[in-house]
Amino acid sequence: MIRLEGVSKEYAAGRPAVDNLTLEAATGEITVLVGPSGCGKTTSLRMINRMIEPTSGRILIDGRDTARVPAATLRRDIGYVIQHAGLFPHRTVLHNVMTVPRLNGWGRARAEARAREVLEMVGLPGDFGRRYPGQLSGGQQQRVGVARALASDPSVILMDEPFSAVDPVAREGLQDDILRLQAELGTTIVLVTHDIDEAIKLGHRVAVLRQGGVLAQFSSPADLLAHPADDFVADFVGRDRGYRALSFQHADVPVHPEEPVRLGQPLGRRSEEWLLAVDDGSRPQGWVVPAEVGEGPVRVEHLHRAGTVAPVDGALRALLDAALSSPSGRGVVVRDGVLAGTVRAQEVLSVIQQAPRPDGASIQGPESASATGQRP
Repeated sequence: MIRLEGVSKEYAAGRPAVDNLTLEAATGEITVLVGPSGCGKTTSLRMINRMIEPTSGRILIDGRDTARVPAATLRRDIGYVIQHAGLFPHRTVLHNVMTVPRLNGWGRARAEARAREVLEMVGLPGDFGRRYPGQLSGGQQQRVGVARALASDPSVILMDEPFSAVDPVAREGLQDDILRLQAELGTTIVLVTHDIDEAIKLGHRVAVLRQGGVLAQFSSPADLLAHPADDFVADFVGRDRGYRALSFQHADVPVHPEEPVRLGQPLGRRSEEWLLAVDDGSRPQGWVVPAEVGEGPVRVEHLHRAGTVAPVDGALRALLDAALSSPSGRGVVVRDGVLAGTVRAQEVLSVIQQAPRPDGASIQGPESASATGQRP
């Protein structure tokens, strides 16, 4: 557990960058610090590993006051991931990841074995270890940064805007990897972001900071969305927080059978407006328009790849997004990656209207919501 007790940081001008911050980052959870630019998020994070020294207050890790530990020793026991990975450009990926274990006194063979292990964990096995950072994409460099933070098996990892410099596709994949790795390893993570969607997706608990480094609210993502503490939090979370809250709601939605066509299979005289194409493993690949294909076989170039795919037992937000984003109007749902059927937006919305909210009320229908035009 990481505990900040009345922690403040003041610079020469006398205005606090962080003001009397008290919170606990629970062991084995992801705690996210979020807020507008200049609110003290990164300063708070860097005070945990003493890259910045607090002006007042205490920071404890598993009950140990960090001020009583030599800063270099403290940092070697804490993984650290920054925005642009911060890799040594003249060293191979493998040697970048071996850096902290070697500094901690690990033998070369042990450090190399661990580096290969964590590189495989983050999806960079085999020959990736021989490459240099300049030979990798931005997303791959960030994966190396995560692997380096994991290499010495720290109990705590700090992450400072780790995914903000990569493209949206790579970012989503990295977020999913962090959730998977944290669940597997049980690592305590404190992460800084300015993106409320990222905070809600990744955090077990979310701390919203206002200007001046003041804690505005510290709660679970679901509670943050359902019960913002004040207008500042409500505005920061956003006017579409009701839609975001659907990420935490599950309910039975009708799943309709779908008769797909396999890639390479001739269409014959199929008359449907849209057909779902799958591979030999029945994994969805995209939609096809029979009129564009004719009676010949379905090829990759025929695919319309618009539309997200949701797990069949996914949250209402994922199911609704799958239905709304699908060019056919039929949202694709899968079970362990294999086609399970499709859902309809109107049916998902009907379930949403009946689903209980965290405050015990039913979700308001679109007509009454637009009629009031007011913030709940």
